[in-house]
Order: sequence, then structure tokens, then C-alpha cells
Amino acid sequence: MRRPLAVALTGGIAAGKSEALAAFARHGAAVVSSDEIVHLLYREDDELKAALRARWGEAVFADGEVDRAAVGRIVFADPAELEWLERELHPRVRRAVDAWLDRQDADVAVVEIPLLYETGGERRFDRVVVVTAPPDVREARRGPFADREARLVPDEEKLRHADFAFVNDGSLAALDAFAAEVLEALASS
Repeated sequence: MRRPLAVALTGGIAAGKSEALAAFARHGAAVVSSDEIVHLLYREDDELKAALRARWGEAVFADGEVDRAAVGRIVFADPAELEWLERELHPRVRRAVDAWLDRQDADVAVVEIPLLYETGGERRFDRVVVVTAPPDVREARRGPFADREARLVPDEEKLRHADFAFVNDGSLAALDAFAAEVLEALASS
């Protein structure tokens, strides 16, 4: 079985990456979100759970499961703790994405990775799609996020390196049409 064309989907906070991922799925691409993979790792990776417990104790567990909100409160309040968590998570996510890609039989597989450029992950993909939206649109969708976005690669830079880009400030139908156009372009390349 051949590996599908691997496409990374990224963009700023509340730009519409999840909606774009759903649109790619509707048009026949295999899709996965790195956030879904992290959820799975928190549930099933006993080594990761042990590392979290060793670092932060039971404060980040509820009923034996990782409490993502508790983890978030710790890591977004302390850059050193966020750095530690990313060192634990990112290699595991990369391995899980690679294994997922190897199992796909679709022509195109799209992986949503919010921190693609921040982790240097773009080199691992055949193409990159960036979904963006003006800051006021994104803030209306999500609320204030400037503190979290300050550590991210600016959208302008992401757009310069993208193979495909979409400004998601309109309808879901427009986003859906964009996904279809990207898949058509990929099929004819």
C-alpha cells in the first residue's frame, strides 16, 4: 500500500482549521487532528501519564484521567512548564501521525497541526494549507487570545510558506469550496 499525499493544515487560533478539516473530509480526504491525537495520548499512553504525574502530581488528574484544563492552567501560566510538556508531547504526536499516515488508503491525507511551523513540522509534509482570518473575526469566534498567540509564528509568515491559503472570513460554503479546489489541484498535480 502506498502512502497518501501528506497535507498539513495549519493557521492561527480560531481561524477555522477544524471546519476546514471537516470540509476536506467531506471531499474524500482522510483527516486527523493533532488535538485528537493528544486526547488519545492522554487517555492511552501510560508512559506519558506517568511523566505528567511525576511532574505535577495528582493535580492534573480527575478520576484517573488527565484533566486537560488543569494541565492548561499550569502550562499557560509558566512558559517553562509549557516547554516541558511540548518536549513530552511533540515526539509522541509525530510518531502517531506517521503511523496514521502509513495506515491510510486515500489519495490525500490531511493532518491539522496548529503548531506546524512552530515545531518545524512543515518539512515532513508534501503540501501545506494555511487557513487564516482577520483578528477581529477570530476574536469574535473565540474571545481574547493574544496572550497565547504571542508565541506563535505570525499568520503573514505562515502564508508566505503555504502551498495553499484561505482567508476564512466568509461562509462555510466558501471554505468548503476552497477544500474541494485544493483537492482537485492536488489530484491534477
